[in-house]
Amino acid sequence: MGKLEYNSSRPPIEVDDDVLVHLKIVISTKLRRQESFMMTWPSGKKHPGRLSAWMHPSIPLVLEFDEEPPPKIDPARLERMMERLNARGELVLDELSDDDRSA
Repeated sequence: MGKLEYNSSRPPIEVDDDVLVHLKIVISTKLRRQESFMMTWPSGKKHPGRLSAWMHPSIPLVLEFDEEPPPKIDPARLERMMERLNARGELVLDELSDDDRSA
């Protein structure tokens, strides 16, 4: 289980390394193009609900992987993730681990 830390304002978001390796490419592609977007995830086990953050190129982002080497990249999965993000303007993290594989 890797971690995604955005703006150091909250505890890191725990994300499966297989999802995180794909997120790294999707997020970096959007931010490199100066394209901001919304990202949403469950707030955690202690607090029900959801958190959303506006992803912007000027805000620090740190990705930490537990696995070495990182999982393999699936180009079809990347394409589905990017299409979903571009269509909705939002990246919903908890939809990526299950939905994404069956899409």
